[in-house]
Amino acid sequence: MTGRLMLLDTASLYFRAYFGVPDSVRAPDGTPVNAVRGLLDFIDRLVRDHRPDKLVACMDADWRPQWRVDLIPSYKAHRVAEEHEGAPDAEEVPDTLSPQVPVIEDVLDALGIARVGVAGYEADDVIGTFTARADGPVDIVTGDRDLYQLVDDARDIRVLYPLKGVGTLQLTDEAWLREKYGVDGRGYADLALLRGDPSDGLPGVPGVGEKTAAKLLAAFGDLAGIVAAVDDPKAKLTLTQRKRLTEAAPYLAVAPKVVRVAGDVPLPEVDTALPHAPRDPAALDALAARWGLGSSLQRLLTTLGA
Repeated sequence: MTGRLMLLDTASLYFRAYFGVPDSVRAPDGTPVNAVRGLLDFIDRLVRDHRPDKLVACMDADWRPQWRVDLIPSYKAHRVAEEHEGAPDAEEVPDTLSPQVPVIEDVLDALGIARVGVAGYEADDVIGTFTARADGPVDIVTGDRDLYQLVDDARDIRVLYPLKGVGTLQLTDEAWLREKYGVDGRGYADLALLRGDPSDGLPGVPGVGEKTAAKLLAAFGDLAGIVAAVDDPKAKLTLTQRKRLTEAAPYLAVAPKVVRVAGDVPLPEVDTALPHAPRDPAALDALAARWGLGSSLQRLLTTLGA
């Protein structure tokens, strides 16, 4: 049987680890390693609780791709710390988190956990492409609701959304989505772009909140149905809704490409099998000593070995 694939939205998880683990957790030289150790603890718990056969740490090679900004200039604009000509802009990240990211990458590589980021794409797009290509069940671990759009009961694709650490996860399937938002996975992206998302700089359709978006999707099926209804005088839209949707037509024409995750990212060839022993034990020992990874790393190694 095809094994279960677990896809980690790695930045989402190490941000949570950083804010959830005290910065008093430090390396021997005093450097904070709370995000590093917290992420190792998260992976340990996820592997113990959910027993994936394959595991990929998906990375943001570009957290704000230019092709998305070209379509909607406000996309994540409020999170830019520094603009770079001809290169990805720098994201606003806490000072003591940035130096921990290369350590996280080195530790994952030494462990042999597949780590994939692709130039010009966000981790969401990497996750979307792995999901599209999967021939078995998929668990997506993320604190980003945007990935609800990938939920598909028929293919056994679900999102595990951390509520408290990763010990308490919201198991997001289509039944949960329908109860919470009135849409299935396929409909979530349309709901999100209609509603907008200030945290991503997506304006949405003014005056159309979550409940109105859900009602419009229930009435007209999907975004294409809603857009068609605007030009149909017989469609049951209020004058206000028709006016707002008409004025938002330029946004609605480009928003789907921005909001929907890519499913065609050129992924590298990687071994996604969950490692049972470190790929590079010597490098891992050196990292453990340099950064004081202690019990967090040992617990994960025990879990992987089991």
